[in-house]
Amino acid sequence: MKFQGHTIQAVLLDWAGTTVDYGSRCPAQVFVEIFRLRGIEIRVEEAREPMGRAKHDHILQITQMPRVAKLWVEKFGKPADQSDVLSMYHEFLPLQKQVLQQGSSVIPGVADAINKLRAAGLKIGSSTGYTRELMSVVVPEAAAQGYEPEVVMCADDAPAGRPAPWLNLRAAELLNVYPMSSIVVVDDTVVGIQAAKNAGMHAVAVSLTGNALGLSEEEVQSMPRDELARKLAQIEQQFLSIGADVVIQSVAELPELLTTN
Repeated sequence: MKFQGHTIQAVLLDWAGTTVDYGSRCPAQVFVEIFRLRGIEIRVEEAREPMGRAKHDHILQITQMPRVAKLWVEKFGKPADQSDVLSMYHEFLPLQKQVLQQGSSVIPGVADAINKLRAAGLKIGSSTGYTRELMSVVVPEAAAQGYEPEVVMCADDAPAGRPAPWLNLRAAELLNVYPMSSIVVVDDTVVGIQAAKNAGMHAVAVSLTGNALGLSEEEVQSMPRDELARKLAQIEQQFLSIGADVVIQSVAELPELLTTN
């Protein structure tokens, strides 16, 4: 397959919001909950902003947001420190694991799209901000629904998560694919797109099913078409502005994208 003049050998896909968990809703609700347990009410959009990062880094980023940092100091008399972040991270993991059963549904069209890419000779890898322990729930659930990449790179498999390139580079190594210009990364977060570019790979952003829109399939269906189109146009512009090569609404569009470029 060709993409922007390059022969493509592999596709690396994100998980929540890209291939599973339509709207990337499971992690957002858990971030809100772990702060609520400390008497800090964070907004869903604040929970979503660092999405795609390793979860420890994600929690740290939230504590450093000006509004949240102010609430924290008002509540505890001092800024959140590493011990606070670590404590919340340890609470995040079991809570996230509890809700992952409902967050492991493969997004419509994904399994069929991956089958088409494989039939065209492409290797399929993946990466995630989830730990390997969390992915021990997601991977078998997704496989039972027909989606099973050859490689799954997790947040604890590299010295630093996104936007660092290491998860993508390790996936390329395990798939034995090079040069990096022969790989397309598909992600629904800003840091995921940045990680792709930092690895020297092509970046395809996902708008409709992912974190940027943050809506369930049912909410998308009930939204007025003109409002949905306006929101998707804004998301597309944001992704293009940070380096995405192309923006698609869903992974279901990927085979057509890679066969028409």
